[in-house]
Order: sequence, then C-alpha cells, then structure tokens
Amino acid sequence: MNATAPLAHDDKCLLRPGNTNCGGCGMSVGLTMLGRALDKAEDSCSLVIPACCGIVTAGAYPTTSYGVPTIASTFASSPAVASGYASIRDLNNEPGQVICWAGDGGTYDIGLATLSAAAERNENIIYICYDNEIYGNTGGQRSSATPAGARTTTTPTGKVEGKKDIMSIMAAHAIPYAATLSMAHPEDFAEKLATALSMTGMRFLLIHSPCPTGWKSEPEDSIELVRIAVASGLFPVYEVFDGARYRISIKPDGTDPAEYFHRQRRFADDEIDLDETRRVCAERMRRLEVLARSFH
Repeated sequence: MNATAPLAHDDKCLLRPGNTNCGGCGMSVGLTMLGRALDKAEDSCSLVIPACCGIVTAGAYPTTSYGVPTIASTFASSPAVASGYASIRDLNNEPGQVICWAGDGGTYDIGLATLSAAAERNENIIYICYDNEIYGNTGGQRSSATPAGARTTTTPTGKVEGKKDIMSIMAAHAIPYAATLSMAHPEDFAEKLATALSMTGMRFLLIHSPCPTGWKSEPEDSIELVRIAVASGLFPVYEVFDGARYRISIKPDGTDPAEYFHRQRRFADDEIDLDETRRVCAERMRRLEVLARSFH
C-alpha cells in the first residue's frame, strides 16, 4: 500500500469546489493556498484532521471535498496518528507529506499533549493550525486561543484571560521550524509553506484564520481583518528556526487596532481597553525584535 499516493481524480484541488464551508471562511482560503504550494513544489500529501470544521468539510461518505487521502482522528490524537502514518511512509520510502490540519481547540487545548510529544520526538510531519480563536465546529465556545474580551457561547460577557502564546511553547521544543502565517500576505504565506515542505522533522505553522460565524463579522471583511491584525501588531508574523533563530517577516506599520475590534460583533467597543492593547502589541514586538537581533 502506498500510504501517501494521491487519489485518482480529474482536478488538482486539495479542497474541491462545492464544499459546504461558510462564506469568508479562512480555513478554506488556507487549504486552497496549501494546495497551490504543494502543486508548485510538485509534492503530495495526506491529511490527518481531528474533530474540527476541517473534518466536517470532507462531507458524507462516499463523497469527499478533499482531493487527497484524509484520515479523521479523535480530537486529541492527530499528531499521534500522523506520527504513526509518517513512520510507515518513511519505512516504505514513500513520497509525500503527512500534514495535520487542526483548529485551535485541537491544538492549544485538547491536542496539546500529543502535539508536545510529537514535537519532543521531532516527528517528520507538518502540523498546521488554522486558528479561528474558538471551538467553531461545536457552537463557538472559548478556547485558550480566544483573545481577551471576545464574547463566545461560554464567555457571553467577554473572555477574561488573554490568548495563549502557542508559538513560544512550540519554540521551546526546539523544533526545526515554526512560523506564523497571514493570508493577507499571500507571498509570505507561500514562502513559508515552501520552506516547511523543503525541510524534514517537526514543522509547525500557525495561520490566523477568520471565522465570520464565530467572529460575528461580514464574510467580505475576512482578509481585511487579518490584514489589520498584522498591521497593528495584534498578530505578529515571524519564523523560528530550531527554537533559537527568530526572523520577523512583516513589521507592523502603526495601524490602530480599533477598527479590528469594531468590525467584529464578538467584541463590545466600550469594553476593549485600546491603550492596553496597543501597549501589549508594542511590548510583544519589542521582545521579538530583541530575539531576532540576538539569534538571527
């Protein structure tokens, strides 16, 4: 059995048209961009997807919206399943990537133990988290990726705690490559996918993924929202090599974050401390700049 051979089909789409994903879904954009990167690299992949919107995307058997072999794992186990899958691939000297495609619930929370274990073993897989900052598939509950102030079905008056720094956690494992990606910057997005595809060992990619349903935003605003997040410093875009060498990909341009919050009804304008938000963003960028100078 060739574990990573692509399925026979007429199209070359990783995510096929006609799927049931919501309009403006960042996950859909991310899957499309991943498919383009694989095509450009003349590479193939198999997906391992835990419980999340990504596995609902596949649709009902015997049809599928995915153009590649796809395994559905339990919520907590996608890195463990992918590790075993990749081991068989490597033992058989088969081509192709094994890619975990998971939301923030299965990454920051429920799947963190198996993600950490795979990273500690430096498993030869790519792990991609499309971070829409909620449990989108189960009703929009808060996760540890949900930012402070966001109203969800389990934080109706706004989340108190801040967003977990998953990148620092992954960098602490000293994996070969970790990076943040913004679909508002497609060239940088493509370059980082190409970098990950060219390497071996554990690679972790974090995509800021807009969710109009959970963010209570307009579908046509999705890319603009993640653009503002980068420009204001709310979502820093950078790379970490071997847990030590940092490189900032895109620097904030001083855009005020107020518009980001205003365009999402999950935030109440009068409950967001913009001065504190600006301070936190500036402090985070100063830290990254120090790390980039020290380890570049």
